[in-house]
Amino acid sequence: MSFALPIDDVLPQVIAALRRTGRAVLQAPPGAGKTTRVPLAMLEADLTKGRILMLEPRRLAARAAAERMAATLGQEVGQTVGYRVRGASAISKSTRIEVVTEGILTRMLQGDPDLPGVGAVIFDEFHERSLNADLGLALCLEVAGALRDDLLLVAMSATLDAAPVAELMQAPIVTSEGRSFPVEPRWLSRPIGKERFENAVSDLVLTALAEAKGSALVFLPGEGEIRRVESLLAAQVPADCTIAPLFGAMDFKAQRAAIRPAQNGRKVVLATSIAETSLTIEGITIVVDGGRARRARFDAASGMSRLVTEKVTRAEATQRAGRAGRVSEGVAYKLWTKGEEGALAAYPPAEIEAGDLTGFALELALWGAQADELAFVTPPHDGRLVEAQNVLRMLEALDAQGRMTDHGRALARLPLHPRLAHMVAKGGRLAPTLAALLAERDPLRGAGVDLSLRMAAIRGQGGAAQAHAPTLARIRQEAKRLAKGQDGHGSDDIGVLAALAYPDRVGLRRKGDAPRYILSGGKGAVMPQGDAMAGERLIVATDLDGDPREAKVRQAARISEAELRAVFADQIQWQDVCIWSRRENRVLTRQQECFGALVLEDRNWSDAPPEAVALAMLDGVRQLGLLPSAAAQRFLSRATLMGDGFPDFSEAHLLETLEEWLLPHLTGVRSGGDWKGFDLLPALRGRLDWDQTQALDRAAPAHFETPLGRKVPIDYSGAQPQISLRLQEVFGVTRHPLVAGQPLQITLLSPAQRPVQVTTDLPGFWVSSYLDVRKDMRGRYPRHPWPEDPTVADPTLRAKPRGT
Repeated sequence: MSFALPIDDVLPQVIAALRRTGRAVLQAPPGAGKTTRVPLAMLEADLTKGRILMLEPRRLAARAAAERMAATLGQEVGQTVGYRVRGASAISKSTRIEVVTEGILTRMLQGDPDLPGVGAVIFDEFHERSLNADLGLALCLEVAGALRDDLLLVAMSATLDAAPVAELMQAPIVTSEGRSFPVEPRWLSRPIGKERFENAVSDLVLTALAEAKGSALVFLPGEGEIRRVESLLAAQVPADCTIAPLFGAMDFKAQRAAIRPAQNGRKVVLATSIAETSLTIEGITIVVDGGRARRARFDAASGMSRLVTEKVTRAEATQRAGRAGRVSEGVAYKLWTKGEEGALAAYPPAEIEAGDLTGFALELALWGAQADELAFVTPPHDGRLVEAQNVLRMLEALDAQGRMTDHGRALARLPLHPRLAHMVAKGGRLAPTLAALLAERDPLRGAGVDLSLRMAAIRGQGGAAQAHAPTLARIRQEAKRLAKGQDGHGSDDIGVLAALAYPDRVGLRRKGDAPRYILSGGKGAVMPQGDAMAGERLIVATDLDGDPREAKVRQAARISEAELRAVFADQIQWQDVCIWSRRENRVLTRQQECFGALVLEDRNWSDAPPEAVALAMLDGVRQLGLLPSAAAQRFLSRATLMGDGFPDFSEAHLLETLEEWLLPHLTGVRSGGDWKGFDLLPALRGRLDWDQTQALDRAAPAHFETPLGRKVPIDYSGAQPQISLRLQEVFGVTRHPLVAGQPLQITLLSPAQRPVQVTTDLPGFWVSSYLDVRKDMRGRYPRHPWPEDPTVADPTLRAKPRGT
């Protein structure tokens, strides 16, 4: 090895650990040299006769690492050191170290689990925690335990929390403390506030170029920010500075040009996170970190992924800063204050926590294992994994029992998301082109929603074709690769192809002026107002912003109802619908022809069974509440006084058990108006058997019988039972009535039904307050009796005839 690197000091420990246990976890700071030194050291130590596979998260990093190792050996790539990435490879029979992207290992394991000819697998930059890396490690651990106890395994990272990985692998941790060259951090003196992000980055880049020597690597979240910062810097950087964008969607030739050293003067490389790891860009001694990262977040509720821009984590910031110290002393400028750094999260979320698990679930099914049967650093969330499996059933990749189908095996062989693989497998000759387009960043973002505009641009038609020539050329090249082995006997209609990939995103326009759609998966979507496709009745949304309430359609294709019926004939079915409509405040009975959540035909269901109507009405009852009549409310008040042995009459319990006690009584009730007039009392009383009814009537009678034989309802809603009645009706009562062992509270009323006294001691009232009441009432109501001694008077409700 030509020159010393910090990793060299710990290479003997790595080799010793592998000889002793066959496994190792290596922590080494950015620039230590682990990517290029460890595989060569393992080869030199002759630890295995098989090939050494090293996994890289990105194609550019894989090719660059292979070239650097080959140069160290004084060879061309493809001899001792080679690489395999999507769409390109350089290997030969003499290749001993093979650098591959992570998905290739998965394909190798699925094709031949014992990995013949492979002696070691190195997971480089494992801190990025991609789904493929997590799955690859889990599968390798199972293979090593069951088939290949000689398989060497190494996990390497600059910022990894090593303990959980080491525990999972049962491996020793080797740590390299050294750094190639020191990097000085420089923070802002104050937060950027409301200044535009791109302007703030541009200003910081100009400051860095003025204060420090060498070329600069600037970290930005995506291509859009790169283009805007490039535009701002173009007229302001020193004359000897070249600006070079670097992002994943660029072709490899342009990426290589970005990482080559400047021919004359200095270079400013504007890069995404592609430049964080395993990549040495010659001449870089300055890092400008914009402090933002773009991540894919999957929302299980909507079934959609969306890119979100977030603050970097401390681990990512450390990784980025390390790029400045690879070739000499460097400076890392950060677009945040030193105080703000403490609030950064420690590590970014693993893709298994935040990403789309559909492809992951397909690989698990192909392997024939459940997630809990494999060893993962972070196990997948059960609910999100079930959602992913449901998508695979929809795509015919899994059967009803969750087993892999022959079609699913065919999908797993294609280097595409299962949705796009399903489209290619079922579609016509245009399917590979559309798949390549949908797998790529939208080349015509902002040019309108219509997917056919993109397909026309790929064919070289339209004004956008020239402006986006590199991206379109990359799509065409990928389409040719995907077309190999495809029979192409299916439809070539763009809408049909899109529907094959996204059967849950077929949209039916809602009624109204706004271009709003209901998607077949049950979610809502909205088309930009004024878009040329805003009037389409049926669409397939191929790109949505992921909003869980109402996603914005960014890209879509037209589809006719005839085409929809032809493709999904077995999934379009008539359904009898009997539901409570909150908006119409009644039970709706319809017969509907449906594709998922879409209603293609709708007609009245006039002979819906009464039982179905009653069952639907229960949802209306839950919305409207019980609405008991006065009599029913008095019954509830009595029943809630009873203790053990009696049913629960609380409102919460009654609403929970509507099917048990109310359903048989709801015949003929189908609207809010019907419910308001419904008498709950028979249904409530029906909850009691004969013995319980008798016990209730004894303990808390429903009525008080007056001396005239009239039954007055007793109110049990207060602190004690109470009634209201005319004072004259209790003349002659000399013992106060008792209910449930306590005095009945009596509100005595005037002939005009106004309260004149409330008492729980009627005999005491007769000898005390009655005299004052009599004096007052005689003048007001002279035709009514007001005897001097009410205890011996006869009760009455009658008045004296007029003139007497």
